[in-house]
Amino acid sequence: MILELIAALAMQAEAPAASAAPTRKAETVRRYDAGASQGAAAGPSDIYSVSNWRIVRFDKKTGERRAEWTGDKARFPHINSCAVIARELVCASSNFPATPQVSTVEVFDPMTLAHKRSISLGLGTGSITWVDRHDGAWWAMFANYDAKGGEPPRDHRHTTLVKFDDEWRRTEAWALPVSVLEKIKPMSISGGGWGPDGRLYLSGHDLPELYVMQLPMGGGVLDHLDTIGMEAEGQAIDWDESDKGMLYGITRRSREVLAMRVPLSK
Repeated sequence: MILELIAALAMQAEAPAASAAPTRKAETVRRYDAGASQGAAAGPSDIYSVSNWRIVRFDKKTGERRAEWTGDKARFPHINSCAVIARELVCASSNFPATPQVSTVEVFDPMTLAHKRSISLGLGTGSITWVDRHDGAWWAMFANYDAKGGEPPRDHRHTTLVKFDDEWRRTEAWALPVSVLEKIKPMSISGGGWGPDGRLYLSGHDLPELYVMQLPMGGGVLDHLDTIGMEAEGQAIDWDESDKGMLYGITRRSREVLAMRVPLSK
């Protein structure tokens, strides 16, 4: 019993201490009048405004509108986020707030915004909110909610990070720690992606915060390393891979796309 207690205390001492309140803050360096309601994405020369069944491409330097896609509302009720991956615009789409929850990955040409293909992930995990490519695998977050858009008996505590192989077969999955769950309830995680420092950055639905996470050395719950303040009130985010530390998000107050400089982990 004594040895077990010592081992438990040692594990607690080794676990990273999560910061409940923001310890640092991202700096907003530019705004784009983009009319975004769900999130933003960034490519080498472009930014993208995401609003359910509508995606708009803007020139990053001038802010000029370059292309627009408007989909069938019945088929694409809730495209939540996008990211430029391997010369394609890869988007997380669901039937939110309808239930049962159905999730798909929708792929577009990043220049013309022509819809190229769809990957159906089906039912049973939640509503997909973001997708990313990292370390030779696909990663996606599946949101669950306490009320609107939720599917009992699951609630916000069932929000799940899933790792997929190249054939979109589920290989591993992780839950969120209480320190993040208490922040996002009764909603869920709306945005996320792997940062240039190798950490996983998550954003909720309403709070102007980024949660800095990492995969645990053991167990099935992500480690919460830090919390960073930002102007964007949650929603979908995307890293600009051509500009280290630049993160794009939106503010729902004005529906602008925000370019934010994030202090990265050392």
